[in-house]
Amino acid sequence: MMKSVLVVEDYDDIRTMMKIMVQMYGYNVIEARDGYEAIEKAKSQAPDLILMDIAMPLMDGLSAARIIKTLEDCEDIPVIAVTAYRNMRDEAFEAGCVEVIDKPVEFPHLKKVLEQHLA
Repeated sequence: MMKSVLVVEDYDDIRTMMKIMVQMYGYNVIEARDGYEAIEKAKSQAPDLILMDIAMPLMDGLSAARIIKTLEDCEDIPVIAVTAYRNMRDEAFEAGCVEVIDKPVEFPHLKKVLEQHLA
């Protein structure tokens, strides 16, 4: 069965690019535009992994990650923070993220991270 990745990104073009790359690597993609939508998609679709943008309107990615980690059946989903902010690593790990990927995303690195956490 194909593993699924929830891509959470508020910018449509970046989300589309991430979706295309994740699909090319052989995974099903679920999309969310903000933290609230990420929480709902995590609850309803139980992805195998979440790629979570940190800086988003409405609800930031770290707040969404904290909430997702408290949900029944979601606490073991690995959340990978994706950010342009270089000083967010400690906060991301405190929010329950297992790894941080810097923007702009280097897609060979993304492939390795996905393989590592979805093996």
